[in-house]
Amino acid sequence: MTAQLNPFRNAFRVPAKQRINWFPGHMTKGMKQIQQKLRNVDCIVEIHDARIPLAGRNSQFFDTITGSGVKPHILVLNKVDLLGPKKQKSVLQQLRQQQPELKNILFTNCKDQRNHGVLDILPLATRLVNESSRFNRTQTTENNVMIIGVPNVGKSSIINVLRNVHLKKKSAARVGAEAGITRAVGERIKIQENPPVYMIDTPGILQPSIKDDEMGMKLALVGCLPDHIVGEDLIADYLLYWLNTHRKYAYVEKLHLSAPSDNISAVLAEYAQREELFHKVKQYDGRVEIMTNLLAAARKFIHFFRTGQLGSINLDEPSGLR
Repeated sequence: MTAQLNPFRNAFRVPAKQRINWFPGHMTKGMKQIQQKLRNVDCIVEIHDARIPLAGRNSQFFDTITGSGVKPHILVLNKVDLLGPKKQKSVLQQLRQQQPELKNILFTNCKDQRNHGVLDILPLATRLVNESSRFNRTQTTENNVMIIGVPNVGKSSIINVLRNVHLKKKSAARVGAEAGITRAVGERIKIQENPPVYMIDTPGILQPSIKDDEMGMKLALVGCLPDHIVGEDLIADYLLYWLNTHRKYAYVEKLHLSAPSDNISAVLAEYAQREELFHKVKQYDGRVEIMTNLLAAARKFIHFFRTGQLGSINLDEPSGLR
């Protein structure tokens, strides 16, 4: 598949009125609660989406919560099934170039309880705690592990999987497909008997101000922000922009298009027509017209990405057209 003759956009602009900023009150409260519990935490496990290994990782977590390396820190890149095994090596290189002090990185798929990355979390955390200076907690045999990260990356799901694997017990942490399900720092959840290991679930916390438009759009595209905050039409437009600038044209066949395009309205209209996605729209004069449902088409396009139907994608990989 070759690209169209007209050049694609080489930059993505978010309309000024749609600046991306979502830091509800529960995030401020959650950050304070996390800091209050740190004294009794032995290890920090940061969960992030493997499709955005660099974008959106809250710098406050490492500087404030992990104490710039004072407490053992594991970075878990979840949803690796959507990244693909071939991209893991380049992701590791990206991370270690940006954050050389980051030593402990695992790739996980919390939908698979036999996934090696998931099963490695507890042994690695236990080893790191045993090798660390626990200061006020040297006399206790139990380990407290705090789970942190941005919204909707699988923090609660990983806790539930580990609890099921190690204790054969049902889920204890609430999960959902939307950002913001966990809204407060939870009580300790027992994960393992010997040695006793407890995990503390926390609300997803973003940076208070998202100044980089592309970072905000990447967070929105993988679902770390509620879709309605950004708008499905804008998210779909960013997805189209990203795919074109990275020469990934699988969307053309998936959406049954005639050719690649840089015009999201035209793309959605053509797909909606082919799939017969229509809805009734009442006009200002009272007449009702049957029109193509562009919003439904945008949601389908986003869904194809989020379920891996457009291929394995690392949204932080360099563009081929810049």
